[in-house]
Amino acid sequence: MRRFFLFLLVLFGGISTQAQNAFENMVDNLLSHTVNEITVDSLLKTQQEVILLDAREKKEYNVSHIENAIYVGYSIFEKKNIKNIEKHSPIVVYCSVGYRSEKITEKLMRMGYTNVSNLRGGIFDWTNKGCKVVNNKGATQNIHPFDDNWGKWLTKGHKTYR
Repeated sequence: MRRFFLFLLVLFGGISTQAQNAFENMVDNLLSHTVNEITVDSLLKTQQEVILLDAREKKEYNVSHIENAIYVGYSIFEKKNIKNIEKHSPIVVYCSVGYRSEKITEKLMRMGYTNVSNLRGGIFDWTNKGCKVVNNKGATQNIHPFDDNWGKWLTKGHKTYR
């Protein structure tokens, strides 16, 4: 019985590592790597206070977002939501996995922001690593996966399309 339990631990640990490696490879191939990137682990370790910008669509943001994140959108970029942010402020932009936030980070740099980074792996990696997300009612387990194709990369949380 003990051997069977150890086998299950190794088996499921390998699947988790394999899934994370597949996710990392997908993100690496998806991004252009044209901007500074920060990982979830590095963001969590930073002692510097950063401004988080959410570059997903409003319905995704409403389901959940990283606490204190400011919605800026992607299809319609809400410039008015960043008008009071100093150009040298440390900013981290995120979306689901990092593609849309990379494009918004590029846009911010063209606008003169000098200390801006893209969260590699986005809110999916944030959630998959057990980090907290919120909505207007407080902490939640719900995550908007954009669609079924992208939702396969979410291994934690509850996929919610509302």
